[in-house]
Amino acid sequence: MALNTTIKKRKSMLPMYVMMLPGLLYLLINNYIPMTGLFIAFKNIDYAQGIFHSGWAGLENFKYLFSTSDAWVITRNTLLYNATFIILGTVFGVTVGIMLSELSRKFLSRFYQTVLLLPQLMSIIIVAYIAYAFLSVDTGLINKSILPLFGIEPISWYMESSYWPFILVIIYLWKGLGYSCIIYLASILGIDKSLYESAEIDGAGKWRQIISITLPMLKPTIITLVLMSIGTIFYADFGLFYQIPMNSGALYNTTNVIDTYVYRGLLQMNDIGMASAAGAYQSVVGFILILLANFIVRKVDKDNALF
Repeated sequence: MALNTTIKKRKSMLPMYVMMLPGLLYLLINNYIPMTGLFIAFKNIDYAQGIFHSGWAGLENFKYLFSTSDAWVITRNTLLYNATFIILGTVFGVTVGIMLSELSRKFLSRFYQTVLLLPQLMSIIIVAYIAYAFLSVDTGLINKSILPLFGIEPISWYMESSYWPFILVIIYLWKGLGYSCIIYLASILGIDKSLYESAEIDGAGKWRQIISITLPMLKPTIITLVLMSIGTIFYADFGLFYQIPMNSGALYNTTNVIDTYVYRGLLQMNDIGMASAAGAYQSVVGFILILLANFIVRKVDKDNALF
């Protein structure tokens, strides 16, 4: 009897397993099978001999990665940019999600969601040329239309590195805000409406409802997304840091991150061993950071930890 019940339950779950199959195949092909190439980080690749027959290099590839003069710069940039993206992305995502949830007209809500999500769907190449339309020295909107209003001389944006931390953060928020705010909006719409009705009866205004109901109910979603972001804090958006600055050498001090550094190293030296070492380094550090962040969450609020 128990066996028949188990078989019936599994049959009833079959459509769910079929729906999961494409996602699981994607994870297997894109995330797990490439892990077998980790050994390349410890090889001195000789294309004449092939990957498997090339000699072992031990930790030499890692040593080269850390011994370069740019090691501190790329590590600093990667960490600081991603930390800024996580903090500001969370704050703006939650804020816009709450604002969208307060719209009473469905047409306006869907319109704003579409407008906010559109940059997320754009290719980074298109975004780079949109940025260039604003920042071009000779024909850019800022230099030709905005700065003259304030009596400011045109700025060579692609030669002045001091402006680019702000430019990159603004472009990141503009491009990624739609995705994050819709996730938070979906969580907000799932909150029991009776909680807001009870709070309104008790005399709580909108601000008090947000502080006492919305934000506490959003906490599990916020923690989950932040933990996932921390796991990739050593990975940079390659397109953002390579395409948007147009690969300008004058901006390397503020736009060079681990991913762009490895890519340029591959172009110059064609050393896939060093590139694999950088990828392994990013993965291990990201794994340690997410374990550490999850450990802290477990100590503070065990129910909201990932594991």
